[in-house]
Amino acid sequence: MTDEQREWHLKFAKTLFNSTWDLLDKPDRTKDEDLHMIRMAQASRYHWGEVGEPLQFARGDWQIARVYAVLGFGVMAYKYAKSCLDLCEQHDLGNFDLAFAYEALARASAVSGDLDKGRGFITLGQAAAVEIEDEEMRAYVLDELDKVEERL
Repeated sequence: MTDEQREWHLKFAKTLFNSTWDLLDKPDRTKDEDLHMIRMAQASRYHWGEVGEPLQFARGDWQIARVYAVLGFGVMAYKYAKSCLDLCEQHDLGNFDLAFAYEALARASAVSGDLDKGRGFITLGQAAAVEIEDEEMRAYVLDELDKVEERL
């Protein structure tokens, strides 16, 4: 891969990731925007797959899981959340990403109606989160886990 191709993939990976967040944060998305959000998250992950490292792969899969969960597609959300968890474990990506992998699994379980499984993932996420040294990051993860727990 040339340097130019690498820069191109990197640019699109980042841009699509951030644009997906813009739509996730939008309270009144249209059905077309929902589809666009899925496509952007998938495209971002593709580009990260070309130039990224396991950390970006895990975060890309986490974002896809989040998109599917927000849209109510529990099975697809679970698939990508599990991939995120596998990457975190295989590459020892740290407690921040591990906690968010469990958050994604809990969210997917909540969407699918598997509340007991979701609660178990919340517990695992909280255990990982308390090991995060940065107080602000730890609080952020715990807040996100609390939001999911409210749905269980």
